Amino acid sequence: MSNYSVETKCIQSGYTPKNGEPRVLPIYQSTTYKYDSADHLGDLFDLKADGHMYSRISNPTLSCVEDKISDLEGGIGAVLTTSGQAANLLAILNITSAGQNFVSLSSIYGGTINLFAVTLKRMGIEVRFATPEMSDEEVDALFDENTRLVFGETIANPALNVLDIERYANIAHNHGVPLLVDNTFATPILCRPIEFGADIVIHSTTKYMDGHATVVGGVVVDSGKFDWSNGKFPELTEPDESYHGVVYTKQFGKNAYITKLRVQLVRDLGVAPSAMNAFLLNLGLETLHVRMERHCENALKVAKFLEENDKISWVNYPKLESSSDFGLAEKYLPKGACGVVSFGIKGGREAAVKFMDSLKLAAIVVHVADARTSVLHPASTTHRQLTDEQLIDAGISADLVRMSVGIENIDDILDDIKQALSEVK
Repeated sequence: MSNYSVETKCIQSGYTPKNGEPRVLPIYQSTTYKYDSADHLGDLFDLKADGHMYSRISNPTLSCVEDKISDLEGGIGAVLTTSGQAANLLAILNITSAGQNFVSLSSIYGGTINLFAVTLKRMGIEVRFATPEMSDEEVDALFDENTRLVFGETIANPALNVLDIERYANIAHNHGVPLLVDNTFATPILCRPIEFGADIVIHSTTKYMDGHATVVGGVVVDSGKFDWSNGKFPELTEPDESYHGVVYTKQFGKNAYITKLRVQLVRDLGVAPSAMNAFLLNLGLETLHVRMERHCENALKVAKFLEENDKISWVNYPKLESSSDFGLAEKYLPKGACGVVSFGIKGGREAAVKFMDSLKLAAIVVHVADARTSVLHPASTTHRQLTDEQLIDAGISADLVRMSVGIENIDDILDDIKQALSEVK
């Protein structure tokens, strides 16, 4: 579907029914597959033939959705996982081992910070955080011979910093390592990081891709553009004894990274989503382009309203001209900067809590980026495990309210905000 627009790909890509087949992607609710010979199944286990051997590794419903997302991002392949955190974990474990390290921007989701700084640390993999304010020289100083990748979020959750993708791609490539970008908030509708130099793209599909808060999931997309044969990645260039010595770069070429991630890590860690979850995700993807336009339109109106309200101390939304990231948003996010707005209320944490408790249309939920307007206080919820220093590095203040603006009528959203602010004294 490479010749079609991204809007058309949302609907048509991934699954193409043949004559007399179902028009809608079927749910292949099966763990197993039948073969006519033991030799054919043996070839599958030796990675010499294409096909599905077991649904913990691959499934026809999942494959269609993976192909759609890969097409949307401009990649060569994708693997669905059980969550965005699982996608982040697999994307990094695929090319790192104990004793190695990677560089990550500090302004990322709190759960990802915990994954990097706590869980991966226990595995012997070190994260080195770079703040957005660091110069290229300061970021370069974080690298050594054991650094394996650079990680960042297109739009940081919830600080909303916009990643200078080209800058960090150049830094990563100068050190011979790939740039991994979490594109959850932007989605391929607003930004396609591969076009700016990113090598691997990750999503929590739980958010805008699903769009209805129905299924948790994640995905890893491979651009197919990084040269894994540069001497830094023996995981891909040396024999894998668990598959009789297969060398991924030799047998699978530009598909080496994404193939290894599926047949080794998904196989061993068992993080494949169900066929039903993939089916529901596909329904969300079919309307992604329509929803993102409304999310962005509503969010910008909310941000402008808040910016002019005397009970608001500050507003952060990348498409506001007052935003320090406005220039980056214009470059990387010309169609909009998602539906999430961060702001502070005069009076600090107590005022923020009073405002949220007074909302009637918007709900307080531990979620973001679906059709319904919602709010959260990150410092006391999603990021509460972080230290004060980590909160500052992540761009999160005690008064920060994260509002995920939905696709309801904008007048109703604004009226709800107005009446809630009227309760803040």
